[in-house]
Amino acid sequence: MKPSTATYFLIIITTFINVSYISAQPVPAIDENIPYLVTFGGEGDSAWGDDDFCQIIFFSIPKTYEHPVFIRVFDPEISEDIDELKGEWNTVMRYSVYGGKGACSEEDARRSNLKGNYNSGNLLASKIFNSNTRYNNNWYTFGPFNPTEGELLPDYGGYVFKLIIEGVSGDDGNLYKLFLSTEGNENRPVEGAFAFYFKYKFRLYNDANEVSHIYPYITSDVVAIKQSNFDWDNDGFIRIISPAKNGEILAASGDDDWVESRHTISKEEHNSSLDIQMIKRKSPIVKDNNVVIFLENQYGELMPFYSIPIGGIPKYKYSIGIKPKQ
Repeated sequence: MKPSTATYFLIIITTFINVSYISAQPVPAIDENIPYLVTFGGEGDSAWGDDDFCQIIFFSIPKTYEHPVFIRVFDPEISEDIDELKGEWNTVMRYSVYGGKGACSEEDARRSNLKGNYNSGNLLASKIFNSNTRYNNNWYTFGPFNPTEGELLPDYGGYVFKLIIEGVSGDDGNLYKLFLSTEGNENRPVEGAFAFYFKYKFRLYNDANEVSHIYPYITSDVVAIKQSNFDWDNDGFIRIISPAKNGEILAASGDDDWVESRHTISKEEHNSSLDIQMIKRKSPIVKDNNVVIFLENQYGELMPFYSIPIGGIPKYKYSIGIKPKQ
């Protein structure tokens, strides 16, 4: 019998709550070494690195946490310093926070496309941003939210909130960061909370010496994964580091193109994270490269990425497969 998605996640959460250094509220996180998330306006050109002009991020808050929380967005508007201009600034972006029944448990909210009821749950807050520079290089705060306003999903760690960032119109690129905070006017982590996402869209550094990372967690039920990425622009290579893999190469896409590859999972990789590393080519430098990526298990279910590696950053174990001389 195929294990349920909730079963996978319960195993992960059990591991998660035993990790003493959890502080996963920044998205992207320090361990990911990703400068910004990215979402383009609804009339954007997919060749610029966004396949459907929408991003969905989940935040999980422990059931035992009883204080208000805030979801903060850095540089939510679309203009000037950070964002990516195409022609004239004309982009409108909607940020929406959802909780309640169905916010995360609705299958459409965890798919790699935006068909169906992906904006499920109770709408708790929403705001439109455009090229007004008021929040250029500044934070905007949603909340306060009572944790119980999220969807209670013990298998997903507690109360889950969903943030949808969606391009309403225009064709510019919106680059931004997020933080789940205990305060409305500063970034203070919520103890035991974490962020996760099933399809990830982000900007790579222009510096070829910077290596970016994403961290899926592999439970003992996973025997293979299929990764899909979009618009990599042939910018170097993508590899896996794990207890059993010392740089296994993933297929990497070209311009405005999807590609996928399948990778077998060994027992040595069970109950640990994978370190999927994105290593840019040295020359010629690809600038302002926006990338989309998601993973599926052998059942075709999307696997979440975590903004910190559960169990720590994995290291290759050189002793695997080496037999002593007789």
